[in-house]
Parts: sequence; C-alpha cells; structure tokens
Amino acid sequence: MQTSIFLARLMGPVMLVIGLSLAINSKIYTEMSAEFVASRPLVYLAGAFALTLGVSLLLNHNVWVADWRIIITLFGWFATINGVLRLMFPDWVRRIGPNTFRTEKPVFVSGIVAAVLGAILCIASYSH
Repeated sequence: MQTSIFLARLMGPVMLVIGLSLAINSKIYTEMSAEFVASRPLVYLAGAFALTLGVSLLLNHNVWVADWRIIITLFGWFATINGVLRLMFPDWVRRIGPNTFRTEKPVFVSGIVAAVLGAILCIASYSH
C-alpha cells in the first residue's frame, strides 16, 4: 500500500496539472502534437521514455484490485504498450498522428481524462 500511496502522490499532481494544461490550451498542444509525431527522433525518444516509465511502474506496482490503485497499474500498462508501439512501428505512429490531431477534441478529451484521474489519485493518496 505504501508504494501505491507514494506513486499516487507523485503521479496525481503531475497528471492533474498536465491534464488541465491540455484542456485549457488544447489548440497549442494540438499543433505541438502534430509537429511532435512528424519527427522520427522525437517518436523514438518518446517510445524509449514511455517504455522505461511503463516497465518501471509495472515492476513496482502491478496491482489488480478494484479500487483507485488500478489507475497506476493501467497507466503502467498503457505506457508500456505505447512505448513498444512507438519503437516497433515508428512510421505507423507518424502516419496516424496527423489524422489524430486534425481537431482539438482528442487533446481536450485526453486532458480532461488525465485531470480527473490525477484528481482521483490526489484525493485517494493525500487522504491517507
């Protein structure tokens, strides 16, 4: 439980701030995201970083329970899969990227989801 609380206290505020930033500045981040996926080196670096983050989380927190701790585990799996896809199929990522970022909606929605999940982690971990 201590590991879960530590990770939630670390991830919660970061996800909350990033999520709010994405939602509030969705136009800016939509443009930035389109530029990002157009760059092979950035796709590679993002993949390496995501894979490292995801595997690190899973090594320390692969907890499958029906409460707030599942958010950390699912985030670890999401990051791991995201990293593998970016590293194994960089041209596919670069091909679907521009379609994903034609409008601000995906960035806005992902920002809201991240903010809500971050708030849940903050509330759950800082109330202990």
